[in-house]
Amino acid sequence: MAHLDAGSLDRQTALADLRGTLLGGLRKALAHRTYGGDAFLEDVVQDALLRIMERLSQFQGRSRFTTWAMSISIRVAMSQLRRLHWKDVSLDEVTTARVSDKEASLDVQSEREAILAAMQEVIRTGLTEKQRLALLAELRGMPQDEIARHLGSNRNAIYKLTHDARKRLKQGLEALGFTGDDIGAAISG
Repeated sequence: MAHLDAGSLDRQTALADLRGTLLGGLRKALAHRTYGGDAFLEDVVQDALLRIMERLSQFQGRSRFTTWAMSISIRVAMSQLRRLHWKDVSLDEVTTARVSDKEASLDVQSEREAILAAMQEVIRTGLTEKQRLALLAELRGMPQDEIARHLGSNRNAIYKLTHDARKRLKQGLEALGFTGDDIGAAISG
């Protein structure tokens, strides 16, 4: 991140590296969707880099810089995908016809996938190894007594461990710009 503020040569190199990271991350994040290929990704990354540079002073270091930058690029991509989806739909169609359940569920699914991708990144980079293991086991439905047995601990310690992990996860997602409502909708969806 410091190189983005530095002299022109360091800055150009840092921007090129960030561009490559964002392109690769977006390819993975959008692999399941039809999005228009490399030209679309290039446009998204260009817009994302502009937003990242505009908001560079807002980066607080609560997550890795690349995680923060990737969350911005995913939001840019989702916004552009929504625009593309609706660009040939007239306002009359929208106001007179009911949006199909399929279209509504695609928007919800896209939002959910963006939040879940951010959650995975925060879990991977923002938690201790023990917190990560305990939280993932808990999210997959394993009872806390069993988690405690596997980790050689007791139920109270695991409760505290997973409580702290959930708190860090929430803080990490909020640092990436997701609200509690966004997170709740993604988990319940």
